[in-house]
Amino acid sequence: MTVSPRAGVLAGLADVRAVPVDRGGALWRLSEAGRQLDANIIRVPPGDRVARHAEADLDVLLCVLDGDGELETDAGRQRLEAGSVAWLPRGSHRALSAGADGLAYVTAHTRRPGLAIRNASAVAAVSAEPEGGEAACLLSRICPACDRPAEAIDARYCSRCGSSLAS
Repeated sequence: MTVSPRAGVLAGLADVRAVPVDRGGALWRLSEAGRQLDANIIRVPPGDRVARHAEADLDVLLCVLDGDGELETDAGRQRLEAGSVAWLPRGSHRALSAGADGLAYVTAHTRRPGLAIRNASAVAAVSAEPEGGEAACLLSRICPACDRPAEAIDARYCSRCGSSLAS
């Protein structure tokens, strides 16, 4: 059975502001079945930062909802404030730091394909298409500092606390 996603308002600025400003990490995630897009609302608490990292496979669009901070890329540093929109092309390095009031932003990118188990005839029928998915063991994606699982398959840093995920 295929479920069609429903359009509509999913979260608002009032929802973001209702969460204590010192709570960082993902405040909301797009979770509708059948979607082609991934989106998250992330908060970086006042004075905290997301360590320098790169998204190797996906372009990411970032829109600041509340607070302020700074985006650092290979091109330099740029000020972020409510209403700022940034495009982060795949492969680009970036770091984010929050100002005195914290930084809340929404990210959107193409959804990564999930792990699928198919029989041999199904695999032969689509052999020209690259397979997606991820390893069955996700332990390498768990942050050793705060126990948060990383969403990105190739994440090197925790999006909540910035700790290295390398073992």
